[in-house]
Amino acid sequence: MIALDTNVVVRFLVDDDKAQSAKASKLIKRAITQNQSLFISDIVLCETIWVLKRLYKFKKEPIIGVMRQLLRAGHLAFVDEDRIARALDSFENGKGDFADYLIAQHASSAGFTQVATFDKNLLKEEMFVAP
Repeated sequence: MIALDTNVVVRFLVDDDKAQSAKASKLIKRAITQNQSLFISDIVLCETIWVLKRLYKFKKEPIIGVMRQLLRAGHLAFVDEDRIARALDSFENGKGDFADYLIAQHASSAGFTQVATFDKNLLKEEMFVAP
């Protein structure tokens, strides 16, 4: 099984570099035809969302839609799809970045009930507390 780096996922999604985008698409199509899974880590998801939002100026709604499509893609594997889906739901409705909500989901999965942060927007949300 092959794991994808952020730049491969972004090239596939944005198609901004014809040569690299074609290689990314070819890799993904090959995995589909050979019935192989490609792994996308939580870190790659965080970086991909950050790049799409900050560098490419995509709005939150289309980013969330694309991330949900990736989660449903049968040829992609993730550490914990449910945890990612919960983080996406929080990201959709909250003021923080996706990474903030994924951190909170990881903490919750590990048995922790709060995340200490200096982010004033997050302090208005249930799981986040001031240090």
